[in-house]
Amino acid sequence: MSKRGPEREATLKAAKGFLIGLVTCGLIGGAIALFSMKGLYLLPDKVCDGAVQRDIAIQSLPRARAAEEHSNQGGTGDKFDFYCNVSTSGDSILSGMVDLRDTPRSAWEEHYGSLAGNHVIRVTRGGIEALTQTDDDSAISSVYVSCQPRNMKEDAGKQEYALIAEVNVTGKSRATGGELRQALTDFAYQLTRHAYKLAECKEPRSFPEALPRYEED
Repeated sequence: MSKRGPEREATLKAAKGFLIGLVTCGLIGGAIALFSMKGLYLLPDKVCDGAVQRDIAIQSLPRARAAEEHSNQGGTGDKFDFYCNVSTSGDSILSGMVDLRDTPRSAWEEHYGSLAGNHVIRVTRGGIEALTQTDDDSAISSVYVSCQPRNMKEDAGKQEYALIAEVNVTGKSRATGGELRQALTDFAYQLTRHAYKLAECKEPRSFPEALPRYEED
């Protein structure tokens, strides 16, 4: 009997040490895995030529080992466009495009609403409008703001030029439903606010810090 006590104690100590080792390895492995998935957090605080808060990309896209962002202005005047995308090593892409179009507000609404067969919800502030589709799994958000290009002739004044942004996610997303639609709209709005300066629209305009939040049914 006297030998069993020390043997049992040694066995318990060994088991305890084994468990501690497993927990330690698990914690270290988890920390390494978490660190290796910090790709989006390594992007600049503001992406898209300093236009959009990085947190919107973090909210929209899944964690990934690596991420990169790319933006470019493709033209000027009535040919103006500006795009930006944030892509990850997990093949998810947050894409945004703003271009100048001769498009009345009603045509913009129809394009994303009834003509596309989707139900949309809208918000507006100070003449700036945003909408998002609520019955589309891919989630698309758009922003509309009037913009008459400086180089347009006076006889073209009757045309309804506007900057129109469209943002969506290709591949898997981190957020879903209303949270994703709101994030995409925030991305589109910040991109449009930046594009308004680059496009050199005739009318000066003040942009609010953010648009109103969606209130979904």
